[in-house]
Formats: sequence, structure tokens, C-alpha cells
Amino acid sequence: MTPSARVLLVEDDPNLGSVLEEFLELKGYSVLRVTDGEAALATARGELFDICVLDVMLPKKDGFEVARGLRQLSKEMPIIYLTARGRIEDKAQGFEAGGDDYLTKPFSMEELILRVQALLRRTAKNGATGQGQEVFTFGGFTFNYAKRTLTLGGKESTLTSREADLLRLLAQHLGTVVRREVALKLIWGDDSYFNARSMDVFISKLRKYLTDDPRVRLMNVHGVGYKLLVA
Repeated sequence: MTPSARVLLVEDDPNLGSVLEEFLELKGYSVLRVTDGEAALATARGELFDICVLDVMLPKKDGFEVARGLRQLSKEMPIIYLTARGRIEDKAQGFEAGGDDYLTKPFSMEELILRVQALLRRTAKNGATGQGQEVFTFGGFTFNYAKRTLTLGGKESTLTSREADLLRLLAQHLGTVVRREVALKLIWGDDSYFNARSMDVFISKLRKYLTDDPRVRLMNVHGVGYKLLVA
């Protein structure tokens, strides 16, 4: 299991949604549940998640539309569909929209957990999202979060705890914008003006470390947040 991994649960059935949320939290996951497609996309734009459990039949936008929108925000976050439809045509449409797995209703809770665990292990292995990941590579750098070391060739820098937390968040979402307010709430606890100025200082410090490899850029996306990129 990947403890504390964040799950975006999109399910409009109040009874099933409540049971799923409770069960996932019982297994150690942090769950945010929404009940329609528009809310799912709005939530995903403002917060970071490790996996999405997505009902197909939703009000406002169906699950396939939501999956397409999620894929524009993150190409790596796994998506598991929940559906009463078992036809091959429906599954093909879902995979084309960007989904990774299907569970046909009714399903067992234990099967859902097994599939969530499998997808989180796969994304961590591929260097994608995953709160449990400790070592990241981008460009020529190797970043060991547990040791707080950033290594390039024979040069090793030791980061402060706050620098390491911020770099891990950016590395977890490599190539994807990390919204400013999300980073502040996750790492500083709130998005006050004082904390925002503090984060600007830490972003500048990280940029200095990263200049050792010109392929790696820490971009400021004006009015939105930051993005770690590798050319």
C-alpha cells in the first residue's frame, strides 16, 4: 500500500460514494470526494492527487470527458473507471479518453484496493507521481528526498527540509504546473502573504541549485504557479 497517497474520488451515488470514501480512508489513503464531472475538473485544477477513482455516469460531464480533462492536467496520474457498462466498446472509449483501468459494478472493495495499489506502484516505478517516492531523477540530477541530497555528477548538495519538501512536490509533478496556493497549503500549511514571500525565497534557492544542469528549468507560470521541466 502507498500510505497517505491522495485519491480524487468522483462518484455521484451518495451511498456508494460514502462507502468508498470510508473504505479508502480506512486503508490509509487521503480522499477528497466530489459528485459531478465539473467539480472533479475544478478540484483537480486546484489540488494535486496521486490517483483518480472515477465513475463513468456523472452529472454535468461524464467520466470520459473528465478523464480527457484530467489528462490535460497530468499525463501520469492513474485513472480507474467505475462503471455498470461492461461492453468492449465502452471500455475502448474509456481507454482512448485516458483511463488506465476498469472496475465493473458491482465490485468488491478489496478488488478496488488491489487495483489502486497496483497502479500506484506502477507510477512510482516509472518515476511518476506517488507520495511514497523517495528518489527522483531529472536531467542529470538525482534527488534523494530521504537524505535531502541533490547530486549531479560528483557534486552533491544538501538541502534544508523545506527545500527538499518543495523540490519533491515539483519532481512528483514533473512537467506539470504546481499551483502556488496548493504548494503553500501542502508545505507551509496556509497561503498567507508571509508564507508566499517565504516560498519565493525557496524557489530562488532551488533555481540556483538547478542551474548546474542547463537542461533543467524551474519555470514561473505567471499567475498560476511553478513547473519543473527537463529539455
